[in-house]
Amino acid sequence: MLETDKVFAGSIPENYDRHMVPLIFEPYAADLARRAAAFAPSAVLEIAAGTGVVTRALAPQLSPDARYTVSDLNRPMLDYAASRQPPDSRITWRQADALALPFDDAAFDLVCCQFGAMFFPDRVKAYREAKRVLQPGGHLLFSVWDRIEDNIFADDVTNALARMFPSDPPRFLARTPHGYHDTALIRRELMDAGFSDVAIETRAEQSRAASPSIPAMAYCQGTLLRNEIESRDADKLQAATDYATAAIADRHGHGAVAAKIQAHVIVAVV
Repeated sequence: MLETDKVFAGSIPENYDRHMVPLIFEPYAADLARRAAAFAPSAVLEIAAGTGVVTRALAPQLSPDARYTVSDLNRPMLDYAASRQPPDSRITWRQADALALPFDDAAFDLVCCQFGAMFFPDRVKAYREAKRVLQPGGHLLFSVWDRIEDNIFADDVTNALARMFPSDPPRFLARTPHGYHDTALIRRELMDAGFSDVAIETRAEQSRAASPSIPAMAYCQGTLLRNEIESRDADKLQAATDYATAAIADRHGHGAVAAKIQAHVIVAVV
């Protein structure tokens, strides 16, 4: 992962929430919230919360006396998440680095994270921090994307941009969001961090959009792929989006489109 793969700023948070969340994140957020609520937690920490799609799904399912701390490394993402959330005295918003959590030992009985672990520069260290703040018997619940070939629109966009920029293809999607899909590695890193019981489920969903332009816009302008495109030619962001739109239309049609997405959902017990 490159250092630039962590900077969600400018218009990216709004475009991410407007386009990426309904395209690929909402079905997994509903599933993660259901799993989290089934543990009946009294103190929840969400890390790498992004624009708050899991927060919006999980908060209504928690008990009235639960404590819910929502955190993210990126202040623009966290501020956007807070702006989307109805007032809720149970929720505390906190900018926090997953590798150095500013919380006491054994402060939570559930730590959850949707599609954030791929961005951790030292995942074992992050898992150790999650274990540290969990009570004995507590759960770490998180998800990561499977390989890019099993996430069709992301693969379509990556391949299209490789044709547009053949000498220096933008590889952010394959490198980072879809770069941590090896379940044996995930299990080994969790065990190295001290978790004794790890369960991994691979879950497929459908990504749907009203037109090919929506996934093209989502990936090209609502993720850090935008930074890679603009670093190659600052004037070609719209041209790249249009090129990706045409590639998706050629493969999936010019009307409503749908394609497979796939992720791993992991539960680790202290």
